[in-house]
Amino acid sequence: MKRSIVIASAVVLAAAALAAPAATAQAQAPAVAADTTSEYVVLYKEGADPAQAQKAVQAAGGSIVKVNTAVGVATVTSGNAAFATAVTASPLIEGVAHNRAIGHAPAVNARAKAALKKAVESRAVEKDGRGHGQGPLGIKWGKKPSAEPLDEAQWDLDQMKANEAHKYETGDKRVLVGILDTGVDGTHPDIAPNFSNRLSRNFTTDVPVDANGDVIDGPCEDEPDQSCSDPANVDEDGHGTHVASSIASPLNKLGIAGVAPNVTIVNIRAGQDSGYFFLQPSVDALTYAGDIGVDVVNMSYYIDPWLFNCVDNPADSPAARAEQATIIKATQRALNYAHRKGVTLVGAAGNEAIDYTKTNVDSGSPDFASEPGEVAYDRTIPPSCISLPGEGEHVISVSSTGISKRKSYYSSYGNGYIDVAAPGGDVYDTPGNTRDITRATLSAYPESLARANGEIDENGDPTVEYVVKDCKGTTCAYYQYLQGTSMASPRAAGVAALIVSKYGRPTWGGGFGLDPDQVEARLKATAVKTPCPPGGVYNYTRITPAGATVTASHTCEGNTFRNGFYGSGIVNALKAVGH
Repeated sequence: MKRSIVIASAVVLAAAALAAPAATAQAQAPAVAADTTSEYVVLYKEGADPAQAQKAVQAAGGSIVKVNTAVGVATVTSGNAAFATAVTASPLIEGVAHNRAIGHAPAVNARAKAALKKAVESRAVEKDGRGHGQGPLGIKWGKKPSAEPLDEAQWDLDQMKANEAHKYETGDKRVLVGILDTGVDGTHPDIAPNFSNRLSRNFTTDVPVDANGDVIDGPCEDEPDQSCSDPANVDEDGHGTHVASSIASPLNKLGIAGVAPNVTIVNIRAGQDSGYFFLQPSVDALTYAGDIGVDVVNMSYYIDPWLFNCVDNPADSPAARAEQATIIKATQRALNYAHRKGVTLVGAAGNEAIDYTKTNVDSGSPDFASEPGEVAYDRTIPPSCISLPGEGEHVISVSSTGISKRKSYYSSYGNGYIDVAAPGGDVYDTPGNTRDITRATLSAYPESLARANGEIDENGDPTVEYVVKDCKGTTCAYYQYLQGTSMASPRAAGVAALIVSKYGRPTWGGGFGLDPDQVEARLKATAVKTPCPPGGVYNYTRITPAGATVTASHTCEGNTFRNGFYGSGIVNALKAVGH
């Protein structure tokens, strides 16, 4: 799970190295102890000979840890404080970035979950007489002969007409859906039947603390070998498991149904337990997806430490600009590679409740300290800056809707940015604008996390309203309510997986799939066209559990056929499979 403190300390020195003024490596390189070695991600020039690029890295005082030859990205360590300056002087090198945590899942994760706990009174979720769950607020679910036990809670499937689509298409086992996230609990009873242990990989090494000493992933002590690397069927955050379940929980008379309940889930882990994402694992995950023939990937995160990556923002130092330029180029290369290999790329639009096509203020970047004292600062962000992977080329960016089909209050938007919309939940989408947890989305939750967080008691019964238990005989499974564009994106990815299942064909070499541009075209063409609200403005009102009233106004630009709230429309599984 967790990387050692020595290595973590080495990583945080990279910022100082990148900030060094231009000069020769010999003039700038101080004598350093072995434990001050810094770690970098180096991007080779397009078409550069890897062997020659490696020599350039070595000449600058770097040692190659590993190379992703598919896109020319290398992890490098160096004790030379001027390594970044020296290596970028080579015509074979495109750029350098700190090998630091660069992503944070834009979902209701640990911090939001903690706030949710405080906002409501804990109450046990009792079982009904048939062994299935009783929902929060006293809503009971019974077993339906034609649906999963918790179907009554899955308003999202109704909005997309997914249950109706399952009469004609439930997915093809040959269709692989990659989950680029915090991991997937491959042992969860409502995921395991569709989970591929053989293909799943973990590309992360967890980080205990950042440069300021703040806990990130915590110590390695819970792993017997203290390897700091989890198995490929583990999720110690819960985010990735929720995503995977939303896409492909099977029709097995337990819990919920996924949008594409018969496709194969592959955990391609790129995120830390804490929800941060490193550059090299993100790139490696995308190229791996392309190499093994994955059909669809879901990316419910944005790439940080910069929410928006700029190449010429005057608020940023030259080193910060260079780092952001490298992140943009390296990420786009990986996206291009996966797309060329036949991967349909689906991403979350973000939960900042802002229009990405307008000038904004980013106050949260950088959000990970790579050197002591590094903190976020205010930056004015023009539309030329991009959030990745959502604004990357070939990525289908998904906004979130609530139960009434309005754009969720937190969902970011923008005409030309949003491609499609999908249900991601909105707990304030109620007649009185008061909070109702059942207006979020319900998907699988690792039992180990529920126990560790005190969300179930010694008998295994939930003690909080956002966790639900369902049993089939002696097999019990847990689910949690979450909302976010992180929840909308996998539902669109599920519809994409149904499209591949329905219209895919055998490929050269014995594979099966469908061109990602065709998948995107059908996803958009069959989405239900949804116009902007009257007058183009939606005024949101939220009455919090504490009684406070919160208001906001979002402006929707565009027309019925394409606009900033819904893109080409709300995804529709039934229409997508031709009915």
